[in-house]
Amino acid sequence: MANVLDTLLERGFIKQFTHEEETRELLEKEKITFYIGFDPTADSLHVGHFIAMMFMAHMQKAGHRPIALLGGGTAMVGDPSGKTDMRKMLTKEQIEENVKSLKSQMEKFIDFSDDKAIIVNNADWLLNLNYVDFLRDIGVHFSVNRMLSAECFKQRLEKGLSFLEFNYMLMQGYDFYVLNKNYGCIMELGGDDQWSNMIAGVELIRRKEQKPAYAMTCTLLTNSEGKKMGKTEKGALWLDPNKTTPFDFYQYWRNVDDADVEKCLALLTFLPIDEVRALGALKDKEINEAKKVLAFEITKLVHGQEEAEKAKTAAEALFGGGVDLSNVPTVTITRDNLGMALVDILTITKIVPSKGEGRRLITQGGVAINDEKITDFAIAIGEEFFVDGYMMVKKGKKNFFKVEIQ
Repeated sequence: MANVLDTLLERGFIKQFTHEEETRELLEKEKITFYIGFDPTADSLHVGHFIAMMFMAHMQKAGHRPIALLGGGTAMVGDPSGKTDMRKMLTKEQIEENVKSLKSQMEKFIDFSDDKAIIVNNADWLLNLNYVDFLRDIGVHFSVNRMLSAECFKQRLEKGLSFLEFNYMLMQGYDFYVLNKNYGCIMELGGDDQWSNMIAGVELIRRKEQKPAYAMTCTLLTNSEGKKMGKTEKGALWLDPNKTTPFDFYQYWRNVDDADVEKCLALLTFLPIDEVRALGALKDKEINEAKKVLAFEITKLVHGQEEAEKAKTAAEALFGGGVDLSNVPTVTITRDNLGMALVDILTITKIVPSKGEGRRLITQGGVAINDEKITDFAIAIGEEFFVDGYMMVKKGKKNFFKVEIQ
């Protein structure tokens, strides 16, 4: 039987181990309980979390039991890792609402039936801790000198690290300790930016319980230049369809750089690795076919087959040739403009400088809407022309405009 570790390494998931050989042996011989933490700082997971969900899903498929830890307690403090500024403080009510939203999203990727996986909230044990008891029981095992040298605090030390945030490492270490005692959890997985916090939990269990504990970090989702992926003009690439539409989600992956296609296919889809390698090896125009597969597969995982089909069809209707949306100028009309003649819409949005110029261009076949040539300048533009809130106008051979309804 193949070791899940080989699958994870082959697909590019693993960045660091606390105990590589022991971990390999353990995953081969036993079915373990492991956990990944998600702080509910927003009401949706984003694509940065999606790689963690895939990490978790591969482990579950191999028979290991995931615990999805929602940080209702740690979110009250805020993780300083990878941040130059302190996070915005959330109210208890906001955090509780966010926890509910994340739970429903996770159920799409992880099977929680029959105790195959567990969702827990660290608010259950963190919020009612007695501070002095906690310091005596847990704080005594942490060296301040060592904590200050941790990578997760370095950036924050330059601007000033609050004592509130300094406690985050103790809390995350304590989470692992509680999950170990209550559920027999022996491994923590997480993003590579969490390495210092994860080691804290491993060492706490080994010191207090004299038991083995392990951690593996996952590579962060970055592009070929080392920048984090998943940022769009509108902000993060969310998994919630109300925050990022399935169409915009699909288009993001359709337009990734050629150099990032293979990595994204390996990390964010379940396609066999041979197929991933073959698609990643395509060059020039052919790589667009690999991008279509990537966009469809990820959208299917996040939003389901039906929404992925819709997004694919809409994308093909809007940009037969595949246009990079991020470079397309956006113009807006109001709902009051719906029903107006095409020539008027083009003039209002300044796509054409005048009605006369617009009429001439349209009648000569120089305008296409959603990749369909329109030669009637008086055609009424109604809502049916808009897919996911916008329509694409092509002027001449190369000029594209995205028309949105405000």
